Amino acid sequence: MIGNAVGPSLQNKTGYGGDTKFSYLGEELAHFVAMTSWEALNEQVRHQAKRCVLNHIGCSIAARDAIDVDRVSRVMGQFVALETATIVGRPESTDAPTAAFMNAMTANFFDFDDTHASTVIHPTAPVLASALAIGEMTGASGAETLHAFILGAEIACRIGMAVSPTHYARGWHITSTCGVFGAAAAAAKILGLNAQQTWNALGIAASQSAGSIENLTYFPKNVSVGNAARNGLLSALLAKEGCEAAPSAIEGRFGWARIMGDDIRVSEATKGLGQNWELLNNTFKPYPTGVVFHSAIDASLSLHGQINVPEAVTEIVLLGHQLLADRGDRVVLTPADARVSAQHCIASSVVRGSCTLNEFTDTALTDPMISAMREKIRVKVDSDVPLGAAVLRVSLTDGQQLEVRRDVAHGSLGQPLSDGELVEKFVRNCEFSAWDTGDLPSEIWNIDRQSDIAVLLRLCRADR
Repeated sequence: MIGNAVGPSLQNKTGYGGDTKFSYLGEELAHFVAMTSWEALNEQVRHQAKRCVLNHIGCSIAARDAIDVDRVSRVMGQFVALETATIVGRPESTDAPTAAFMNAMTANFFDFDDTHASTVIHPTAPVLASALAIGEMTGASGAETLHAFILGAEIACRIGMAVSPTHYARGWHITSTCGVFGAAAAAAKILGLNAQQTWNALGIAASQSAGSIENLTYFPKNVSVGNAARNGLLSALLAKEGCEAAPSAIEGRFGWARIMGDDIRVSEATKGLGQNWELLNNTFKPYPTGVVFHSAIDASLSLHGQINVPEAVTEIVLLGHQLLADRGDRVVLTPADARVSAQHCIASSVVRGSCTLNEFTDTALTDPMISAMREKIRVKVDSDVPLGAAVLRVSLTDGQQLEVRRDVAHGSLGQPLSDGELVEKFVRNCEFSAWDTGDLPSEIWNIDRQSDIAVLLRLCRADR
């Protein structure tokens, strides 16, 4: 039972090594969430959070008419009891847990959402979806919703840091598995839970964490992100009603971290907590693909115009890190495959000179020039090329040899997207699904001035 005195023997069993004022990791993180005020957040992190909201809503709108999204809407629509929450980009209203699920799923659908640099968690999809849904249900202000999102994202990323890299290496989809904690924290903040209740919410979330890399190029990956948002929200609601969890649910001997990874490094979750904001290490994608391919795409785009026809090419060799090869050296059968295929990303960029959502449609997959170029691309591991970098070696039919190297990808921490570029991305996402942006971007930039988050969400409805 959370809240009882903890003796030395229990502390030793959990192996907790954080702040000595606390006996458990969940306790310390819950205290941070419950006690951190809006005023404690500096302008830089608030602005970064607005960038996350802009990116999230644009990505959700882009996916609003996807076939699988329609399928999920039909399934979930059979069980809706209360129409208290908005599904971004769609006309129907639903209950808060379903809205959280749908909005997280659509934001992540095209692999165009944000990425926390050190963990590769996409924090905004599960965390913001939870905050928006519970915020709309309870009448929270824009500032309260943004506040909750910032704290929830911090929890998701820090728990991810504590179990990286072994957790992801085991095959867990870290956005889903850690996102549920962030979603629970965000919902707990909006619901006004105290530290003990928030601790319980995190503990309940620990038993609702799932997601497999085996499904990375299949729809269940998006389902697990949706589940993270919904399950986190439900965890907070259960804690509000008095439900309890094991105090060591996260880091205990049989807790979440130890059964889903090799170990947990508590200090990674707690050092600089409340001073160093992990949201500032969140990046935004210029291309709807895995971030591991972005340097290769940058290099490929620079070659467009020189070798944009397959007939001019004998071979293209991509040299990169082992992870790039593990994730991207694959046969392309579906658009989801293409988004994590080094061959397709390079081929479409070289042939078309662009890498947008239009390059990952069925039409693009069967484009004869792209298909022919894909067949000429090999991926080779090179220990001299660090993670995040890429080298392209091109052999042309006239005997020329070209080499292009990119060490810092566009959209990475070293070369982040500007506010203007994020707005351009938002507009392109809306155009992809034939959506009129209207005043939505400016309303998002002013989210913290809105007395009710429902005002913003009404602008995100298809029947607005």
